[in-house]
Amino acid sequence: MVGQVTAAIRSEERDGIAVLIVSGRLDAQAAGQLWRQAFKTARGAQAIALDLSQLEYCDMSGATLLVGLQAAHGGTLPPTGAAPHVDALLQRARIAAKPPAAPPTTRASSGATGTSPFAGIADTIAYLGEVAVAIATLPARRRMLRLPDLLRYADRAGVRAIPLVLLLGFLMGLILAFQSAVPMRRFGADLYVANLVAISLVRELGPLLSAVILAGRTGSAFAAEIGSMKVNQEIDALATMSLDPVTMLVLPRLIAAMLVMPAMVLALDVAGLLGMATVMKAFGYPLITVAHQVQAAASTGDLLGGLFKGMCFGGAVAVIGCRAGLATGIGPSAVGQAATAAVVGGIVATILLDGLFALLFYRLGL
Repeated sequence: MVGQVTAAIRSEERDGIAVLIVSGRLDAQAAGQLWRQAFKTARGAQAIALDLSQLEYCDMSGATLLVGLQAAHGGTLPPTGAAPHVDALLQRARIAAKPPAAPPTTRASSGATGTSPFAGIADTIAYLGEVAVAIATLPARRRMLRLPDLLRYADRAGVRAIPLVLLLGFLMGLILAFQSAVPMRRFGADLYVANLVAISLVRELGPLLSAVILAGRTGSAFAAEIGSMKVNQEIDALATMSLDPVTMLVLPRLIAAMLVMPAMVLALDVAGLLGMATVMKAFGYPLITVAHQVQAAASTGDLLGGLFKGMCFGGAVAVIGCRAGLATGIGPSAVGQAATAAVVGGIVATILLDGLFALLFYRLGL
């Protein structure tokens, strides 16, 4: 049942200014009942003044009503006749009514990793340190590394990518063999196309193309998943519960990517060799001859070196994808920018690592 109104608001004009005279007890119930009437009374006035000399009592609800009336009509004239406690309530209501300050716009919130290149480098070094500490302390935190999560990430990163890896590998081997056989046939050396394609796939193209597929499919997915968790403040919740986000979110993805990359590289190598064998068969060479050429050209060390590079590429793609997710900024486009940064960063890091491995293997005579 609605109680009796204990306050009243009426309007008077003094010196061309609309003055709202508030009287009685302006508590929560009275403010709710007078809310529409008060704004209707002040409608059409460019500026209003409040006369609170007849106000007997006011709580925060009443103060909110009075501050809202002033804000709706300029709020430039201070109230008159207000008791000290009422004036204090009005000050509190004004502070509470102010909109929150917008967060400062930084490059991190727009998809970058810091306010300057040096800040981005410092953040990256700090992140790599956190990953190293998480790996070192994993035996003490092994309960945070859940096996079902690890298997799920391995399935997404490796098992579901096998059809794409086989298709790309077969087409790459077929194209390389055909494009190489046409000029080499002029010199009667088209038989050595098998050697060329085998060495290219096993040593370079197998790990490199597998890493590009991993960056496009899985690195972006890692960034989007972790970025969505950060936007929804789930990572802050993990830290509040004393759970290390790097151990729970980064390490399972890192281990899964490194485990599935050798299988992806091997699958791409086999598919590429099959594509090359198809072209060589079409040129009239028996498969047994092609197999002998492949065995003579590519050694077990070449294969193991390619698998090792694939593991390193997978780790780099996973680390960069998780880093992009953890660095997600604020806004509706932040997750998409994080996924883009993960793909670009993963591919660039893979090519740089491939160049370093090429130099290293050359110096070691491998």
